[in-house]
Amino acid sequence: MKRSISKTASTCWLVCCVSLAVCGQALAMGDSTTKTPTCPKGQAWDSKAKSCVSQQSQLSDPDLAHYAYALAKAKRYDEALTVLDLLKNPDTAEALNYRGYATRKLGRTEEGIGYYLRAVDLDPRYSLVREYLGEAYVIQGRLDLAQQQLQAIEGLCGRGCEEYRDLSGAIRHSEKL
Repeated sequence: MKRSISKTASTCWLVCCVSLAVCGQALAMGDSTTKTPTCPKGQAWDSKAKSCVSQQSQLSDPDLAHYAYALAKAKRYDEALTVLDLLKNPDTAEALNYRGYATRKLGRTEEGIGYYLRAVDLDPRYSLVREYLGEAYVIQGRLDLAQQQLQAIEGLCGRGCEEYRDLSGAIRHSEKL
């Protein structure tokens, strides 16, 4: 009986160790859906240090932009705009898109559209900005302009991409109201 319990315990221990090792490797590898963590106010995520650091540190523009977007997605729109103000080069399609997103979510739709249009001018193939621009047009009831953005997205990534599905859904939902 002791031998049976000992063997069972050994087997359980081995299974636990292997499971932990496999899970640890999977977590270390990450995946494409890994989100940028959010930090306390006044700090930003440093992808190199893998920790929150002072926003006044020498973070790269891409780190600041991605962090601002993570804040906006966490509904911390004012903080996102503050982080975007720290960019050395705020006139990139990505930064303008994130600024437009946070601004629109604060209820300043027309101002957000201005940022989106500047982003489209810089990178007409940036499908995410076209989705957000289309959503802003839906908010304004300008379904004709939203439909134009949907057609542009279809030309960029087809009907199966997330941007197409999201904007198409927003248009359909608004037509039911």
